[in-house]
Amino acid sequence: MPKSNITESAGARPLLPSALAAVLAVAAVCGGDAVARVFPFGPRRRAVNDLANQFVPFHAYLWDVLHGRTPGGGFPLDWRAGWGTSFLPDYGTYLSSPFAPLVALFPRGDVEYAVYALTVLKTAVAAAAMAFLLNRMYGPGLPARWWPGVLGAAYALCGWSLAEGAYNPMWLDGLIAFPLLCLVGEWVREGRRPLLGPLTVAVCWCANFYTAHMATLGAALVLLVRIATGPAGRDVRVARVLVRAVVTTVLGAGLAAPVLVPVFLGSLHAHPGVEREFVPVAGADVLARLFPVTYSFATPAAFVCTVVPLLVAALLFRRDVPGRERWLWPGLCAAVVASMQWGPAHLVWHAFATPNGSPYRQTFVLAGVLVLAAGAALARGLPDRRALLGGAAVVLALAAGALPSALLTRWALLLGLAGLAAVAGALLLPRRGRYGLLAALLVAGTLVGQAAATTAHADRERLAHLDDYPPWGPEHARRAAALAAADGWPAYRTDPGLPRVAGNDPLLLGGQGAAYYSSHTPAVLTRTLAALGGGWTSRGRNLLSLDNPVTDALFGVGARWRDGRVVRHDTFLPLVTVRPPGPGPAYGPSPFRNQELLLGARVYGAPRAGACPVGSEVFLWAPDATGTARLGANAPVRLLGGQPKRRAALVSLGVQRAAGERPSGPRGELGCLDHGRLRAAVAALRPRAAVSVSLTAHGLRAVLPPGGGGGTAVVAAPRIAGWSCEGAPARSYGGLLAVPVTPGRTSVSCSFRPPGLRAGLVAGAAALVALVALRAGARTRARARARSGSGSAGGRGPAGTGGGAGS
Repeated sequence: MPKSNITESAGARPLLPSALAAVLAVAAVCGGDAVARVFPFGPRRRAVNDLANQFVPFHAYLWDVLHGRTPGGGFPLDWRAGWGTSFLPDYGTYLSSPFAPLVALFPRGDVEYAVYALTVLKTAVAAAAMAFLLNRMYGPGLPARWWPGVLGAAYALCGWSLAEGAYNPMWLDGLIAFPLLCLVGEWVREGRRPLLGPLTVAVCWCANFYTAHMATLGAALVLLVRIATGPAGRDVRVARVLVRAVVTTVLGAGLAAPVLVPVFLGSLHAHPGVEREFVPVAGADVLARLFPVTYSFATPAAFVCTVVPLLVAALLFRRDVPGRERWLWPGLCAAVVASMQWGPAHLVWHAFATPNGSPYRQTFVLAGVLVLAAGAALARGLPDRRALLGGAAVVLALAAGALPSALLTRWALLLGLAGLAAVAGALLLPRRGRYGLLAALLVAGTLVGQAAATTAHADRERLAHLDDYPPWGPEHARRAAALAAADGWPAYRTDPGLPRVAGNDPLLLGGQGAAYYSSHTPAVLTRTLAALGGGWTSRGRNLLSLDNPVTDALFGVGARWRDGRVVRHDTFLPLVTVRPPGPGPAYGPSPFRNQELLLGARVYGAPRAGACPVGSEVFLWAPDATGTARLGANAPVRLLGGQPKRRAALVSLGVQRAAGERPSGPRGELGCLDHGRLRAAVAALRPRAAVSVSLTAHGLRAVLPPGGGGGTAVVAAPRIAGWSCEGAPARSYGGLLAVPVTPGRTSVSCSFRPPGLRAGLVAGAAALVALVALRAGARTRARARARSGSGSAGGRGPAGTGGGAGS
């Protein structure tokens, strides 16, 4: 029996359905953004939450890496953010998509345009990939060649993509991964593409492991349905297919291990996020999100063009479809919905950790399963009137169930019912001539109209519910240029300062600072910064710049942005200093005392009667306070605290100008900084500081002054996992990187290797060897069977040559 007529027919067909799907996706997304007048089509801001705080800055940093503009590092060490962090976990989480390097084709100042273009491109590719899959699975039976294109676009334009993926562009790689992994499932089922299958899995898992995990689960469910609805076969054949599927997935994940293992260990070393307990939403809200023009952060954005649920529901009433296929596809859709509402299954979908944000991040898999079920409903032609009537009744019943939800607005209901009437009418039209064109226009028009309206609605609702940030403009460019002009790295750091533009200003604007926001923010960095008076948002993962003279001195900050300009000073230490022998500082609750312990000198005085001495700089430590503090005629200072979500940083209230003058506003601990003492402390440490420091992407080397008496060389960088110095694991000195030095030593060197990189490379190499060995073994067996077959055929020839006992 031939392998499949489907394969031959799909291969013979051109890629027009995929092209159509991509065009429809681009038209709907860009059209919706234009209607909403959102960047880049209007004045409304597009950058909200993590899009502004993480994705745009990380892509800007990738631009710098690709253009060689990261002196002293870049990969795997990021010397810009968090006083020095590991870049490989961030790369594997935010930037490992095959599309990410395309950002280098844009000007640096147009990085937000680049991210938007990549977002639209990913959506288009997801549409094209689903269209290709549908064409391959159902091509010969589809009533028209445009159907895969429309359904593929419907998948890529699902509510999850438009409402969630639009500002989390790294998740859109999962939107692409689902149809690709389902395609791998088809290859596995047919015993084809043993080499390309694992490579495809590897690319999907490297692009974004988080959504690839969800896509893999969804593709596994689809494969089970495909096996169950296919021709009946022996149990051994089914077992063989399942084994091939497991081997293909394991080999693909193994090939991705050089990225996956460092990402996993980076998460283990990260500051822990808040632990949440999953609470399912009301069923009416779930049903409401099936309709266009609905929005909610904490409900599943399950909208797919109305034609999809209509076809899936109609499948239940089609007598010309075998029973298993008629019930298993809708049953799979219902099972996925149920699993999203069940706590244990919710944890499985989300890699056994309830997300801090939206709890329904796997919704794109539901959209994919619905579209594949809709394709199955068309695989034997258009449904008849009876099936359409039954399907429409089911859709109307779902609408009735959604009526109690406040999410179902009049516009959502009107657009959904109008779409239902339009696509039902299109399905009832005659199937040839001008009526076929009219049907295509009705279905495609419904798709684009509903998706564009949902896009515009989501754009506006995000701005109303989430924090938003201005796009890159002249002021950003001026600030970046000023920071670049003041840069002296590694002789000193130039901190991007305050007010912040986003959560990763050092990556976006340049310079080298404490600010850093990532899923991999090291716990040691958060603890150290907090002990010294640092502030945060996002429960300790979004660290803020700390504008303080003592920490500037300790971390070598010689210039920083303040009050609209770059401010320079010379009260700072080089990157490496040698401290006297003895244990490192043991931090307590007071950031003033902790700073002094790390500096090794007393520089703060205690206020008397609530006021500092005249001439000292007054600092306020009130981490849980929210409000405005002020000292006399000095400028007011805004605090935003409230742990664990937010922590207000140690702030300066200015110089004490009048005796007895007390601060007004939130209460907290006061510290009176004596700048004379600080200059003296820095001057005392400078003779023991490194003469020169050279940095690379893999470590550093410092030349120490001659005649040193030994002690501990302290590097002004957090002691994150992965550092080793002089061939031994690095030590910690108050949370900073440190290495003991003996008297007379003239240099120290430290190297950095991201945790898990070696194990990942070994696992990747092992997977590659196993893949090559399996492929070579398969070819050897195939040649042996070919020789055996030719020998048997010769034995049956007229002359009997090649036969006998030896055969």
